[in-house]
Amino acid sequence: MTATEDITESRLLLAEYDRLKEEQKTRIGFRDNLLYFTLAAVTAILATTVHSGQTPLLLAVPVVCLVLGWTYLVNDEKISAVGCYIRERLGPRLAELSGAHGAVFGWEVYHRDDASRTTRKRLQTAVDLFTYAALPMICVAAFWCSPATRPSLVLVSAAQTLALAVLGWQFLRYAEW
Repeated sequence: MTATEDITESRLLLAEYDRLKEEQKTRIGFRDNLLYFTLAAVTAILATTVHSGQTPLLLAVPVVCLVLGWTYLVNDEKISAVGCYIRERLGPRLAELSGAHGAVFGWEVYHRDDASRTTRKRLQTAVDLFTYAALPMICVAAFWCSPATRPSLVLVSAAQTLALAVLGWQFLRYAEW
């Protein structure tokens, strides 16, 4: 038997499945750690602001949340895209090749049929929006209410507000309720 005879479409698809699941697992770990890192970074900025009394430092929070929030969102979308690809393309193709009756990768469909899934997804979206949009907006509002406002920083904070609104809209747009 030659090496090329040992390669079948089924084996290639199973190898693709293994790699996709590995990528998905890695992205999930990275995405989940981004939330903790964001909270740690915001806490450090707030502690520095309180300690120094320099309220313009509050404008660092939106920058951190925009960068990390976008990274979180992109990873979350890729995690979902991998699952969708497995459910809609890879699984059906392997089922066809193997002659299996029903879904080949049952977990990919089964875990999505949980009655509490919609509630969990909405709550997760609320946490994401609070962390990456509302919390930085609270910092912007605190800056606006401080005596340290300068026109140039007000313009910066207005741009941040617009960017946070776009990020929040993207979180809602990609939410899978």
